[in-house]
Amino acid sequence: MNIDQQPIDWKEIFHPKNIVLNLVGVAFITLALKGFMIPNKFLDGGIIGISILIHEITHLPFGILVLGLNIPFLFLGKALLGKTFAIQSLITFLLIAASMTFINIDAVTTDRLLIAIFGGCLIGIGMGLCIRSGSTADGVEILALLTTRKIGLNVSEVIFAMNTLLFLAAAWSFGIVTALYSIVTYFSAIKSLDYIAHGLEQYISLNIISSKSEAIKTLIVKKFGKGITIIKGERGYLPDTFDIKTDCDIIVTVVTRLELLRIKDEIKKVDPHAFMFIQYIKEASGGILRNKQKH
Repeated sequence: MNIDQQPIDWKEIFHPKNIVLNLVGVAFITLALKGFMIPNKFLDGGIIGISILIHEITHLPFGILVLGLNIPFLFLGKALLGKTFAIQSLITFLLIAASMTFINIDAVTTDRLLIAIFGGCLIGIGMGLCIRSGSTADGVEILALLTTRKIGLNVSEVIFAMNTLLFLAAAWSFGIVTALYSIVTYFSAIKSLDYIAHGLEQYISLNIISSKSEAIKTLIVKKFGKGITIIKGERGYLPDTFDIKTDCDIIVTVVTRLELLRIKDEIKKVDPHAFMFIQYIKEASGGILRNKQKH
């Protein structure tokens, strides 16, 4: 079934957990914008940042701007991610517009560094919670996804390019210092969003090549309770001994970032010369991902 033909999942939209996540997320976004960023002319990236910029130049109501500028992206979201996502995002946009219009919050501080750090962290947490509820608080991410499919750049590169233009406009309108602090705000938001949306336990693929592979297999499975996959390979091919090679097992296991250092330390005890490299994973499911054993 085409994603645009899938029925709306009303149970998903009105699931209590999603409603709570969305409301708390919007509350954090409102606090960041009204308590830190807008009173001090600080920008975030994306549609929210564009709305702040237009609001400061034209004095049009921010709530109307953020809703109006985001609405067109709902049609892209519907086509790319389905009707359920589009409706959840519409609810988020309406909540942000309403909270920014009817809730009054005094500026918490005028200290630029505090605004950049705490304003960015709060809005990042809020947007991350909205993402976890199944929606988005900023339509530029949907536009970035569409652009990625058309020109082959990844989402981060597209968003970075869009926001570069935004911060140049901020430098022109508010001065270079405010624009530079706005960039700090944006990166604080991105980091916080990443932690909330993907969790502190972001999954990482750990790859190990070792002459003591059997002992390392036992260590990972028996001590840490992790699943492993074995890829048959060859090791060797060094510049001075290019013709010398041996068969080897490449051990692959998926761990969380909280487990990574401990597992690496234990592997080093087994084989100090083990070669390890990691790959970050956006999403993982199935298999043995979480260790429920107690050590």
